[in-house]
Amino acid sequence: MDWLAGLPPGGNRSYNACLVIVDRFSKTPIFLPCHKDNTAMDTALLIWNRVISWTGIFTNIINDRDNKLTTALWKNFHQLFGTKLSFSTAYHPQTDGLAEKMIQTLEDMVKGFSLALEYKTSIHASTNQTTAILEKGWNPKLPQDTLRKELIEIHPTAARFKGMLDKARKQAVRCMEDSFAYAKDKWDKSHATPYFKGGI
Repeated sequence: MDWLAGLPPGGNRSYNACLVIVDRFSKTPIFLPCHKDNTAMDTALLIWNRVISWTGIFTNIINDRDNKLTTALWKNFHQLFGTKLSFSTAYHPQTDGLAEKMIQTLEDMVKGFSLALEYKTSIHASTNQTTAILEKGWNPKLPQDTLRKELIEIHPTAARFKGMLDKARKQAVRCMEDSFAYAKDKWDKSHATPYFKGGI
């Protein structure tokens, strides 16, 4: 288990972090919205109410020495339920770094989401409309429409997240422009301009 912290606040409780738990056997991920300043007790309650009630008690928790999991509260938790806490470093072959890899996957999914959203809200040359307009009659509000342009203070991870969205959007635009240019060039090479001769 590990945390993706410093995200832009979202949801009715302004969550700004995500607790990522991955089952070592099935590789099933669990994403729990939370706050970066959650205490050890907050984390224990979150796991108890949202995870253990569904999966049962863990036999082993692997983490990279987060201080939330090394408190007396968690030591007692492990003693009570007979669980074990193992420490890892990211991509350590013995512990597999599952949560860290899942966080990278989650970041890639955000990029994929941004790419798909950019595609659906970009005007297509053949229709002169976006696919969203043609499908639903309206364009969805994009993340960049709601992000504040200037922030007095921004957490480095939040800045990285915002930068990641901006970068993915620009990359999507470049890819689509290249794709349209390639398709046009291919069409132009295989189709001659028709010549019409005037007649009677």
